[in-house]
Amino acid sequence: MPTNSSGVGAFGFFAVLLSILMTFSLHKIEEGHVGVYYRGGALLTTTSSPGYHIMIPFITTFRSVQTTLQTDEVKNVPCGTSGGVMIYFDRIEVVNVLSPSAVYDIVKNYTADYDKTLIYNKIHHELNQFCSVHNLQEVYINLFDQIDENLKSALQLDLNQLAPGLYVQAVRVTKPKIPEQIRQNYEAMESEKTKLLIYVERQKVVEKEAETERKRAVIEAEKVAQVAKIHWEQKIMEKESEQKMAEIEDMTHLGREKAKADAEHYKASRQAESYKIMLTPEYLELKKYEALALNNKIYFGNNIPNMFMEFPASLPQPKKQAA
Repeated sequence: MPTNSSGVGAFGFFAVLLSILMTFSLHKIEEGHVGVYYRGGALLTTTSSPGYHIMIPFITTFRSVQTTLQTDEVKNVPCGTSGGVMIYFDRIEVVNVLSPSAVYDIVKNYTADYDKTLIYNKIHHELNQFCSVHNLQEVYINLFDQIDENLKSALQLDLNQLAPGLYVQAVRVTKPKIPEQIRQNYEAMESEKTKLLIYVERQKVVEKEAETERKRAVIEAEKVAQVAKIHWEQKIMEKESEQKMAEIEDMTHLGREKAKADAEHYKASRQAESYKIMLTPEYLELKKYEALALNNKIYFGNNIPNMFMEFPASLPQPKKQAA
């Protein structure tokens, strides 16, 4: 009986021990991560994909390295300008992604906290390089919109040589903190610029209104001129129409008179031809007697007028008597 009791106790001990070992040896790698393992402080060449895995407890340890898009925040970065003014960038965000195939090499060279060496420290260095060759006006105002792109280009250029497989997607830089007195001066300057811009915009509005009024006047004048031109052209067309009508009437009258003259000429010529044919000696003799017949006068009395009688020259002429 005591033997059975000790056997059960040993089995229970081994069960508890196995449960403890399984608890410490079983681990999970999240999706979007790659597991790397250390044994005795040395990095093992084995890596694991997302899911459950088993390792030797207390001897082997693991780290989960993210391979999806992540954002590293670098805070309160000091930066000295070329003019000797010290400013501070409150927050700089670096969006980066690590290729799963490059995890082992990067962790081996820069540990699992590779971003501290490759990103955080590099941001400090590149930002100070940028500030050291530019004055406060350029860093704070003129070239501020170029800082993020310059940092991204500089980071990626170094990463291509030092850590292939680590890519910088974007860099976001917040406005730096500058000394209060300088900040107030900038605010006053911006206020004056704003007033100037308002004045300039108001002047543009006035100029635009004047230009609009001028264009309106020009359009109105052009409209009046066009209307006057149209009226003048109408009058000219009316006069031209009247002139053409008069010319047509003159030509019609001329044609009518010419036709009439031609007809009379033709009639006269035909009559002349007719007379030429008719004027024979016989016809003229006939006309002579017809004319004499038409001019006959009847005299009443005892004597015939002398004009119708022939007397010998030796005979005495009778005396004329009244009819």
